[in-house]
Amino acid sequence: MTHTAVPETVHYTIQTSPIGQLLIAAINQEIVRVAFHNQDFDTVITGLQTQFGGPVHRDDNALQFATDQFEEYFAGTRYSFQLPTRQISPDRFNSQVQQRLTTIPYGQTRSYGEFATELARPGAARAVGSACARNPMPLIQPCHRVVRADGTIGDFSGTPAAKKYLLAFERGENPDAPTS
Repeated sequence: MTHTAVPETVHYTIQTSPIGQLLIAAINQEIVRVAFHNQDFDTVITGLQTQFGGPVHRDDNALQFATDQFEEYFAGTRYSFQLPTRQISPDRFNSQVQQRLTTIPYGQTRSYGEFATELARPGAARAVGSACARNPMPLIQPCHRVVRADGTIGDFSGTPAAKKYLLAFERGENPDAPTS
């Protein structure tokens, strides 16, 4: 975990979406975390306190700039997020993967192997999968667009049903909201 020299206040909001509630957290209007409903939000908040050394407060107004973009995304009118983010991974490869995720176009996918090759790391498909699993800002850094070589969805920090929904939604289908 990264510890900062000066404790920083984290603000968060909880937003309802077709894939369940999302916790969105930011420091000074830089997004640092997006968590899905299947992750224990109390544990996420405790982790943010530990990671940044300061208090964590719910402030829906402070994150309106972000929730507006999430609403547009789920309405089908936004295809990429234009939000300031703070890359916090101490591992260079994880950071490289997480930043590069934003280059996968809306409605398209890459296999873990293709993504590794794009990073000039052929053979690092498992490492790409691990970096996607540790992605602190899913949706903004769209790890759901990375799938297995055979086209099956693979793992996702939300739920498999949420990943399936997001992929179908981005392809222009009208998927049913996930129930799990």
